[in-house]
Amino acid sequence: MLIAALPTGPLAANCYVLAPAPGGDCIVVDPGQEAAEQVEKVLSEHGLTPVAILLTHGHFDHVWSAAELGGRHGVPVHVHARDRHLLTDPAAGVDPGFAARLSSLLGEGPHTEPSDLVEVAGGDTLSLAGLEVGVEHTPGHTPGSVVYTVTTEDGVPVMFAGDLVFAGSIGRTDFPGGDHEAMLRSLADAVLARPDGTQVLPGHGPATTVERERATNPYLRDIAG
Repeated sequence: MLIAALPTGPLAANCYVLAPAPGGDCIVVDPGQEAAEQVEKVLSEHGLTPVAILLTHGHFDHVWSAAELGGRHGVPVHVHARDRHLLTDPAAGVDPGFAARLSSLLGEGPHTEPSDLVEVAGGDTLSLAGLEVGVEHTPGHTPGSVVYTVTTEDGVPVMFAGDLVFAGSIGRTDFPGGDHEAMLRSLADAVLARPDGTQVLPGHGPATTVERERATNPYLRDIAG
């Protein structure tokens, strides 16, 4: 399995390109700010053709380039229904100070959705690029946060975690739509309940594993305790 990790934009949000192997179809996860050209470079280098874009949640730093890439390649953009509004109103997902900065950067809008938008829900299984992609709804960071899981040819689960969990930390819940209690439930169900060997590819920072986070992440240790 090929997975390319691309930190993008001023907030270094991780965009991922996922494929069973070079030279075929692929999936793009969370193309954020300044992601389009980096993604195109990976596609060219590995001979890949995107068939879908998956969004873990609707915050601007994870979705910025989704409409551009989706339109360029004629592929659908997948997002949970409860975060769909953030694609057309990015300022709704951040605090007032941040919203003002966004408005000056993006303009007042209205901002348009990707031309081909697909809503996902927890429990879905998406058959894309020769892969079976599981969807789990994990509200807390945003109401429509989800994680996507695939399994490598060696049987290792790989979770694209968005801003649910990071190496040594978890996503914030103080933005509009955040819910700390929901976040704790999502962490228990979507992280602590998974096998230790699960590879975790977060929305920011380095990759980790469920085993490492179970043992060292203070937030998860508090939940488990």
